[in-house]
Amino acid sequence: MRSVSGAVHSQSAMEYLTTYGWAILVIAVVLAALFELGVFNANNLGPRAQPGSCHIYRPDGPGTTAFISAEGLCNGELPEYTALYNPGGYFWGNFSSFGSNTAVSITESGWVKTTGGDLSVLAIGTTVYGSNPGQASFDSYADNQLEYHGCYDDYGVNVGGNLYDGNWYFVAMTYSSSTGILTMYVDSKAVSNTWGASQNLGNNVVWIGRDLCDKWTSFAGSYEANVQLYNTSLSSNNIQALYYEGIGGAPIKLQNLVGWWPLNGNAQDYSGNNNNLKQGAVSFTGSWTSGYTAP
Repeated sequence: MRSVSGAVHSQSAMEYLTTYGWAILVIAVVLAALFELGVFNANNLGPRAQPGSCHIYRPDGPGTTAFISAEGLCNGELPEYTALYNPGGYFWGNFSSFGSNTAVSITESGWVKTTGGDLSVLAIGTTVYGSNPGQASFDSYADNQLEYHGCYDDYGVNVGGNLYDGNWYFVAMTYSSSTGILTMYVDSKAVSNTWGASQNLGNNVVWIGRDLCDKWTSFAGSYEANVQLYNTSLSSNNIQALYYEGIGGAPIKLQNLVGWWPLNGNAQDYSGNNNNLKQGAVSFTGSWTSGYTAP
């Protein structure tokens, strides 16, 4: 009787697996696909910051520094959107926050994700190739390395990894006009600290996405967010603080902030300086969280 009972139980188990096994397999495949698509990613579950929910207020108007402050949701909330480049995509603007043909200190930073190609985080300087070798553009992301690109000279450093792996990276560059030191960062780590020439910024044209001098076409499928520009060389501690704020972090050292383009649904400048940008072949997407891990 025991052997007969065991056979009956075995047969019942086989019938159960035959009946429900395919259903269990389908459920497992669906769950795996949902995980792969990021449906269960914590970044997709929390509330998102709407465009303009954090901005810098300058009570005395653009270009002033007295009593400025950050207002709104400025605690590093994830943005609703990020910029997504299509073929030939770019942002462009023209303003005079630095003055004309003057040697300046500068910091630029931004978050980027791409799988290849040349993507300039921020380029500032002349619009005419070769008009003046002293008018330089600053490009933080090109040829799988961080790079300083002037119209007549280039300086880059291999970051020791693959920036084109489909993950989000924080990249930054600082330049001091008094020391001539150029420092480039990936996430919070400095990867270069050598440059010796004083550089001028010329006509104050800004490009995001494209190289300024050569007008390289940005790589379609690249993402970008939270681009910031300062008229000072931020310290390594400042750069580290920006990184740890994450992709939705607000600017620091507001008195030196020239432009802040979160790229959260538009190309507006939220620094209070009204340095809004024009755009071409760029869309804004809410499906950006794949490859992003909060610092």
